[in-house]
Amino acid sequence: MNITSAEFKCSSPRADMCPNTDLPEYAFIGRSNVGKSSLINMLTGRKRLALTSSTPGKTMLINHFLINQSWYLVDLPGYGYAMRGKREMDKLWNLISHYVLERQQLTCLFLLIDIRHEPQQKDLDFINFLGENGVPFVIVFTKADKLNRQRQTSNVAAYMEHLTQQWEELPQHFITSAPTRMGREELLKYIEKINKSIK
Repeated sequence: MNITSAEFKCSSPRADMCPNTDLPEYAFIGRSNVGKSSLINMLTGRKRLALTSSTPGKTMLINHFLINQSWYLVDLPGYGYAMRGKREMDKLWNLISHYVLERQQLTCLFLLIDIRHEPQQKDLDFINFLGENGVPFVIVFTKADKLNRQRQTSNVAAYMEHLTQQWEELPQHFITSAPTRMGREELLKYIEKINKSIK
């Protein structure tokens, strides 16, 4: 898939305020500082489409980007940032869960995981939440450039092995790096394949 156009459309403070559209949506979510904005910019080929920040947890809105005039890329807030208070965390979870569970246009959720780390409980809990509610999703391992190829393979294998404790059929996964553009073609092909299947 070639990205010929990518434009920011709107930011929504609640799921029920998102655009009224029949276009498919591919949403990106992950723990704060997982490299979500960098990945979105890499995928779209736009350096500053999604603004990156050195401050974790900056995104507090649902951001819609119209791609090729035919589908939406959705940037969801990061979760798990410990510096937030309970009230703010509850508000954030309400925003995320309402979008994930109730947004009919959501076609696939891309769950970002930092490939360098061992399985984190917050990520595992979220994965199980998605499975229990039948939300279509894939796992996207980020920051692969920080590890050599052998460590990439072993870390992903260990992660998927951990998931077998609760999952009979493992979710599909991709390995990516924003600086090297690793995984870009695979992710865009995956989105293109789904788009063609739902036309």
